[in-house]
Amino acid sequence: MTPLAQLLTRRIAAAGPISIAEYMTDCLMHPQFGYYATRDPLGIDGDFTTAPEISQMFGELIGLALAQAWVDQGCPDRITLAELGPGRGTCMADILRTVRAVPGLLGAAEVHLVEASPVLRARQRDALGGRPVTWHDGADTLPDAPLFLIANEFFDALPIRQFIRHRDGWCERLIGTDGDALTFGLGTPAPLALLDHRLGDTRPGDLVETCAPAQPVIAEISRRIAAHGGAALVIDYGDWRSQGDTLQAVRAHAATDPLADPGEADLTAHVDFEALALAAAGTGHSKLTTQGVFLERLGITQRARALSEQLGGIALESHIAAHRRLTHPAEMGSLFKVFGLTPVGSKPLAGLDP
Repeated sequence: MTPLAQLLTRRIAAAGPISIAEYMTDCLMHPQFGYYATRDPLGIDGDFTTAPEISQMFGELIGLALAQAWVDQGCPDRITLAELGPGRGTCMADILRTVRAVPGLLGAAEVHLVEASPVLRARQRDALGGRPVTWHDGADTLPDAPLFLIANEFFDALPIRQFIRHRDGWCERLIGTDGDALTFGLGTPAPLALLDHRLGDTRPGDLVETCAPAQPVIAEISRRIAAHGGAALVIDYGDWRSQGDTLQAVRAHAATDPLADPGEADLTAHVDFEALALAAAGTGHSKLTTQGVFLERLGITQRARALSEQLGGIALESHIAAHRRLTHPAEMGSLFKVFGLTPVGSKPLAGLDP
């Protein structure tokens, strides 16, 4: 039993079952035993790999999309260039390298990173090679200025709650204990105004997930964009509306039991993009687009061909595999979706439909 499992079982014994949101919060961010608080989880030696770590092309194309939005909005002379959950800083490093070719943009940009993990902040500092950076614990302290932002695989790690529809309302799925083991159980059914809008498309027995922490984050981002200009790209796995159990745990690049070894595996859930759109007051949002289509529209195949001219052997094989992994429908191309926010009346972000 991990130290965090011991802590959780004692808490449940004293106060009763906890929500999945409480469990995820402790598993991921407990200051002493939390997954993100204690390690760098990325790469071959970690538990998972994100798109920026697969290929430089991902960050380069994100940089070009944000640069085009900056030009479309009149090239403001002071902007916030921000990333939520920037991992090792690879994506932001690729963005900064790419936008160096856009006259005036790099000088206008102040880099801000929203990152709670001290381990990953150190990696980001190294990746950005001395570039001045301001770190934040949350989006609410980002500057009030034109905001050009990327959030790749950020919202999927925010704590969720799960509710199963019952003839008498909704039962929350909770976590309790059976001896020393953590187990799932159900709360008492009751009406829930939060899910009144789901009564028309669900039946008894259906499971719906909610993610309350996502709403204030997207509201803070959209408020800045509505007031000062800018654009935001949200890239994550999920769909327009939550349906079914999507809680998952990954350890050593393989799926594992979410209740096994708390604090030792990454926990995520699919993103409900409809909920993000509803919370994004005052801005326009794009249609939801698959990652593969988005990257193809931005020219990833042409960029891949250009890079391949300098490669051979194993390096070329790895490059071809990376292009496929990012874009092919059987890999990340269809599972991951892209969602953009821009000021009302402005052009949509490149690669996205209004």
